[in-house]
Amino acid sequence: MVEDLIKKLLEAGVHFGHQTKRWCPKMKKYIFGQRSGIYIIDLEKTVLCLNKARDFARDVAAKGGRVLFVGTKKQAQSIVEEEAKRTEMYYVCNRWLGGLLTNFQTVKKSIERMKEIERMSQDPAIWDNLKKKEIASLTKEKEKFFRNLNGIRDMARHPDAVFIIDPKLEEIAVREARNLGIPIIAIIDTNCDPDLIDYPIPGNDDALKSVRFLTSMVADSIVEGRKEYMTSEAIKKKDQAAESKEAPSSKTKKEEHSTTASTVQE
Repeated sequence: MVEDLIKKLLEAGVHFGHQTKRWCPKMKKYIFGQRSGIYIIDLEKTVLCLNKARDFARDVAAKGGRVLFVGTKKQAQSIVEEEAKRTEMYYVCNRWLGGLLTNFQTVKKSIERMKEIERMSQDPAIWDNLKKKEIASLTKEKEKFFRNLNGIRDMARHPDAVFIIDPKLEEIAVREARNLGIPIIAIIDTNCDPDLIDYPIPGNDDALKSVRFLTSMVADSIVEGRKEYMTSEAIKKKDQAAESKEAPSSKTKKEEHSTTASTVQE
């Protein structure tokens, strides 16, 4: 099983790190060696870390928790959006807005403004009576909001965890999550600081195949957790429905017993 996973990691190029002149000394424990001036990541360590991160992601989802996917670099954008949608979670793939987590109440106001403009554009009674200049201005505003906020449009509270591709690039997201005590899962290359991440996954965060493979592995675990949660919720609802049906019958029996007792006394 481990051998099969390592083979897949090799095929995806997960083991290729950055040039030896661009590295973080704290990553030494995850490095196997170097080749042609490139650090080679120890895939046995990657497997251990990946499994730990996947277990955590599954547990979060199984408890009904929400995960925020973050990856704004070009090669990660479409992957982040696809996998977040597949898991029914939130995502940021265009630009991390400063204060997105630490000043979330202000961000929520921007989300409401985006939704308000969307409602206006869908109502001919309002939209058709606006001047061209007003329509152009509102359309531009809506498009800007959509690019940056559409992935979190339904996020009513802070996420229970964040999954980040390239925490060195997404340093603001890392800082905000750490300030709020939100656990971080992240793909960390040889130039990243693993001490900032709760569940680091050592791997190539630049190659498309590597990013896709590792992200999909974490996403698969979230999907599994979501299924567990949905099954658990369905059982709870079924039990509650059964209890509500039993309650009236129990009440009726008590009333019948009371009536019988009264009759006997008479």
